[in-house]
Amino acid sequence: MASARKKGFGLRCSRLLYRTGLIGAVAAVLLPVSSFAQLQKPGTAPAKGPDTPREQVSPPSASPAEPTEPQGPIVSDKDFEAALPKLSDDINAPLEPMSTDQMMAPAPGTPAAPAVNGATTTVPPAPVAQETELAQPLPALSGFNTQPLETAADVKDRDAPEIRYVTEVKGLEALKLDDEFKGLSALKDGGGKAANATQVSARAKEDEALAVRLMKSLGYYDATAISTIETIPNSTELRAIVSATPGRLYKLGEIVVQADPTTPPDLIRKNLALRTGDPIEAARIQGAEANISLVLPQQGYPFAKVGERDILLDEEKLTGDYTLPVETGPRSSFGKLVAQGDPVFGLEHLNVFPRFKAGDLYDSRMTDDLRDALVATGVFSGVGVQPQRTGRIAPDGTEEVDLLVNQTKGKYRSLGGLLGYGTGEGFRAEVNFTHRNLFPPEGALILSAIGGTQEQGLSATFRRQNAGKRDRTVQFTASANHSNYDAFDAFTGTLSGRISYDSTPIWQKKFTYAYGFELVGTNESVYDFTAGERRRRTYGILALPGQVLFDRSNDLLNPTKGYRLKLNVSPETSVQGGVSPYARTMVEATGYYPVGQSIVLAGRVRAGSIAGIARDDLAPSRRYYGGGGGSVRGYGYQRLGPFDPNGDPVGGRSLNEFSIEARYRFGNFGIVPFFDGGNAYESSLPKGSDLRYGAGIGGRFYTNFGPLRVDVATPLNPRPGDGKVALYISIGQAF
Repeated sequence: MASARKKGFGLRCSRLLYRTGLIGAVAAVLLPVSSFAQLQKPGTAPAKGPDTPREQVSPPSASPAEPTEPQGPIVSDKDFEAALPKLSDDINAPLEPMSTDQMMAPAPGTPAAPAVNGATTTVPPAPVAQETELAQPLPALSGFNTQPLETAADVKDRDAPEIRYVTEVKGLEALKLDDEFKGLSALKDGGGKAANATQVSARAKEDEALAVRLMKSLGYYDATAISTIETIPNSTELRAIVSATPGRLYKLGEIVVQADPTTPPDLIRKNLALRTGDPIEAARIQGAEANISLVLPQQGYPFAKVGERDILLDEEKLTGDYTLPVETGPRSSFGKLVAQGDPVFGLEHLNVFPRFKAGDLYDSRMTDDLRDALVATGVFSGVGVQPQRTGRIAPDGTEEVDLLVNQTKGKYRSLGGLLGYGTGEGFRAEVNFTHRNLFPPEGALILSAIGGTQEQGLSATFRRQNAGKRDRTVQFTASANHSNYDAFDAFTGTLSGRISYDSTPIWQKKFTYAYGFELVGTNESVYDFTAGERRRRTYGILALPGQVLFDRSNDLLNPTKGYRLKLNVSPETSVQGGVSPYARTMVEATGYYPVGQSIVLAGRVRAGSIAGIARDDLAPSRRYYGGGGGSVRGYGYQRLGPFDPNGDPVGGRSLNEFSIEARYRFGNFGIVPFFDGGNAYESSLPKGSDLRYGAGIGGRFYTNFGPLRVDVATPLNPRPGDGKVALYISIGQAF
């Protein structure tokens, strides 16, 4: 019974002691006892009880065959239980900690230590280790050395010499896969260097699989590839050879499209550009499927989904039967707009932007155009337009689809500027601050300041974009300006208004227009031919300018083909002592003709006329002048036309000009040789005589907001006083 009890108790205690860390303490108590079980005097029987004295002696020399008596228990049950701490009967109850004395003291009845040299001693308690380092406080985190330990593998890789190898590919040349293979090759990516031959072999194995994938992408489904590594004679380099064998070419067999009926019935098959007998080329098949994903939403199926293709190969016929599942979804028409997110625009203003009407067949291009137009307003940090089903059936049988417009408010304020230089104009810098939505919706306030060597000014502009109609702009401006040129020195105040229907990079229109008014008060220096000197005069001017533009060019900022025709007409009245009505007109034509891929021939002709007033009754700032970066290059700004006796330009009532450029572009850069001609005249109609010519060369740096232009020109038939070289720096093409 005693044994049974101890066994059960021992199991229970071992669990508890292990959980509380006390099992080591019990072992410290029992170890001095159990360690003596093997020690006995020579020739004597083992002790029968725990109280029998023992001596520490050498191991017994008795013969193994010598009989021994059975040995009794070393520690009695009573002493064992007394040595253990008192525990609760609840096995889940927490244990109380034991003191050091309890853990290290010998159990009651524990015999003394064996005699050594005739003396009997008591076994001392095991010393408690004093871990002084563990008792110390942890150092600060910043004091730890975070450098990882260097492993043996690191040392080996560092010290191991690199080996070099060359790569050779066979079998891909005829398939024109060399360039694609080189761009993806693991061997090529290694740069001909490796840590060891095993690494070279692993890269070659990757390239085997790459070669097979590339050949299969062209329809060679039996393709194989093998790599070999060999030593180059009389060299320490290795040669990695990848040999590819295309095998047989597989072609498309039966082509099946699994889809619901469409309108028109052949909509999918007609736009799936695959034919029986075509090679099973991955790129061509993926392109054909992408075209279906593109065309279906453009033809009234906004929810169409192209499924996973299936190609069943026939090894005997070398064909693959192609099956493509397509979920067309309902044929749909445009419904209404639904606003979501930040309330930047209400529904009334949102409905200004679509280029479609409710009931029109759904076209994803119109959805994209709506999103682009909203982005172009500059008031959103993000905007999304997504079709959503409604279940409403239109009279033509299509399902009406609403467009969910998700708006995220952006930053309304911006700061911008322009910088330029021209001979005769000097430096000119303009800085402007814009709040794009100060007067919602899209009511912007623009404050501008101009600082230059010959022009200074301030202006404030209110502008509302998309005013009741997409791309229609209403604008009012108040400005004060000082201009000091050879032709005149003027202090001008202007109040103007303008309504325009403009082209944008998103929607370049064939026909645009603008009209408005100008109230101008200006005090200017003017040469009085009667008095033979310059005098200052004050003019009051009322003008009603208008413009129409017919544009068939292919790009708004940098056209490469097409043409443009522009007409400006401005009925005006000048008040300077009396009322003098007159009309200013200007007609301009530009054309662009590509020659090859990199050269564009560009040309411009322009003619202007002022009728109904004498030149000397006209404010100098309203006259026509020639010369400068936007006119005849090679001559100073406003330096072409009539002069006063002092050699200063006085302007004229008519103008004619032409320009020819050869725009050669390479990448983001360009070189532009040019030839210009023209002049200004005192008469109201331009003449073909007395033209002045200039020629030069320019450089272009093309950016996403237009080309940066630097032109250097020289006059070909200069007059006395004309400079030999003129420089022009600005943004945008000359025309």
